[in-house]
Amino acid sequence: MIKTLQENFQKIQKFALLGGIVAIYLVAVGMVETFAQRNLIGTSLSLGHAFLVLGPIGVGILIAQAMKESETKSIYVAGFLAGALSSVSLILFNIVIQIFVIQADPDAVFYLRNMFVSFTPTAFEFLTFGQGMVLGNILLFLFFGLMGMLGVSFLRFPDKIRRGWINSLIWVLAVGLFSENVAQILRELFGPGLGKIIFSNKSMNPVAAIILFAVVFAFSYFGLKKEASDKWAAMPEEKQKKGRVFIIIMAILFVAILPWLVGLFLSQALFIIGMYVMMGLGLNIVVGYAGLLDLGYVAFFAFGAYTMGILTTTGALGRSDLNFWMALPFAMLIGVLWGLLLGFPVLRMRGDYLAIVTLGFGEIIRILALSNWLAPFGGGAQGILHIPQPEFFGLSMNSPQAMYYLVVLGAVLAAFVTIRLRDSRLGRQWMAMREDEDVAEAMGINLIQTKLLAFSIGAAFSALAGAIFAARLGNIFPHSFNILISINALALIIVGGLGSIPGVVVGAIILIGLPEMLREFAEYRLLMYGMLLIIMMIVKPDGFMPEARRSQELRDEKDTLPKQAAGTEG
Repeated sequence: MIKTLQENFQKIQKFALLGGIVAIYLVAVGMVETFAQRNLIGTSLSLGHAFLVLGPIGVGILIAQAMKESETKSIYVAGFLAGALSSVSLILFNIVIQIFVIQADPDAVFYLRNMFVSFTPTAFEFLTFGQGMVLGNILLFLFFGLMGMLGVSFLRFPDKIRRGWINSLIWVLAVGLFSENVAQILRELFGPGLGKIIFSNKSMNPVAAIILFAVVFAFSYFGLKKEASDKWAAMPEEKQKKGRVFIIIMAILFVAILPWLVGLFLSQALFIIGMYVMMGLGLNIVVGYAGLLDLGYVAFFAFGAYTMGILTTTGALGRSDLNFWMALPFAMLIGVLWGLLLGFPVLRMRGDYLAIVTLGFGEIIRILALSNWLAPFGGGAQGILHIPQPEFFGLSMNSPQAMYYLVVLGAVLAAFVTIRLRDSRLGRQWMAMREDEDVAEAMGINLIQTKLLAFSIGAAFSALAGAIFAARLGNIFPHSFNILISINALALIIVGGLGSIPGVVVGAIILIGLPEMLREFAEYRLLMYGMLLIIMMIVKPDGFMPEARRSQELRDEKDTLPKQAAGTEG
């Protein structure tokens, strides 16, 4: 074992350095201290601990991958050493805080906290577990070593145990993280009693966490999911059809009753997710199918919202007496027309140039909406007020639950049209153009018509989302249509998988839904976006739920690269 460790000591040092950089970065930017205020299980395990151990756990996983041919005992010892050594940067961090913050004079010329606001006594207390400089740093060293061994276990345990171990940890941490939301659902279903037993002080009860861990572990260990899949595959085709119909009916019922199960706050979050699903499906046509990188997509969202506001408002800017349902087709039509107007100037542009031009288009629209020049039409900086809520057979849709159904209908419509277009001749033309415009044109595809159709149809769904957004808020302002909306829509289709309709839904839930439910940490949203995109590009470069054809293309590219390299060497 000692010989094995000596042979791999350079790898241990390299991975320990990497884990130390991750750990010190998360602490130095204040993420660990901020998230430490959010308990997951009781008062002993917080979200700050979860971020703190990302470095050593990642180090353990890397060690397990690099030493997979070695004996198990050596790998665990190497994981402990690498994890423990990754704590050295934090031990130095604690020493710096002790000397230059805790023992320093705040009125001195050189006071470290004047430059680094995250170098606080609170961070020192958290990292040393409240045990002081010497004992606290020793505990930190040992704790990181154990986390390194935990990372090794994710790959070295037998398959059944590893599957149960990982799934159980994910479930326990997820329920603890969204304890308030889960407690709200339990209150709606079973009353306040069960929620008080499972949760206390916005965190999960330790006993309940152990029970949940054991249940999920047993479910995963005995392979109940796989057993159910095998039984399903063994069923006759007729029974499978009936089963699919039953599943569809149950899914529709679940979607229908969902807002009444989760309460007002989560219904509002579901509304925002649905709105971004609509936008994502439209942008997926432009970027995922046609391969046209559009960074000004928020402009069409703004056109839909302003059209709805101007046509329905009861204020001074009102131009007609139309209601929501009558104004909705006009909002989508305006989106289509502006999609065509944007498409004409950029017909000969590709790649980065197209992205820059569309980005400028989106900013131009926002500045024009903010200007006094168009204030007689759009209200300028004061926006458009008094936009009435939609009515359905005399019932005002003025609650998040009611608007949830409207946005679900819009998302279903967008998904239906997108699926039909994907499987049509036009969809195949878009995909051919995405792969190579010159070859597509040589094959007889009209690039002008194909691009314009992509821009206009994608713009229609964005305008639909904007119209619903305006009706939900009742007031719209230019600052509601900044570039981040385009970035969010683009990021969710990349994370979910370009060209994938289920991927759009998954991306919206991950990038829009999760931050909405964790509003207390909204300042770190963009940082989390960046981290998630980096992780995704490394682990799943084709997205979390990629389109089958695009996923196959990426796999083929990976398979051909080694062959090309071998041929070059030969």
